[in-house]
Amino acid sequence: MKTNDVILQTTTKVVFFIIFMFSIHIFFVGHYTPGGGFVGGLLTSSALILLLLAFDLKTVQKTLPFNFTIVTAIGLVLALGTASASIFFNVPFFTHAFDDFTLPLFGETSLHTAMIFDAGVYLVVVGATLTIIQSIGGDA
Repeated sequence: MKTNDVILQTTTKVVFFIIFMFSIHIFFVGHYTPGGGFVGGLLTSSALILLLLAFDLKTVQKTLPFNFTIVTAIGLVLALGTASASIFFNVPFFTHAFDDFTLPLFGETSLHTAMIFDAGVYLVVVGATLTIIQSIGGDA
């Protein structure tokens, strides 16, 4: 029996992008206010879970053909690599570097190596959450 969830699916398409854009915003402002990779990753995971609730698992996997185990591994490499890179520069573990740059569209901005660490955390949270959800939802 197939149900007709037109309202749910249409609303989900709009709400998904709102939540996803907010998660990107939270990720980027996380260095100066609460947020960052973990909270941004949770928001992205919740947006993707909303897609899984509105559509079926096979449709979402066809639309987003990512192996989330590999996404988790890439996130771990980024996070651990950024934290460990300080050892090569003879500074304490987890020491981050930053500097101010003038970028074409953004103007004067400060760039941090902590952002690479946060990107790793973001990918680990999204990858691990969706690996768990897909493994639970994939059981017949």
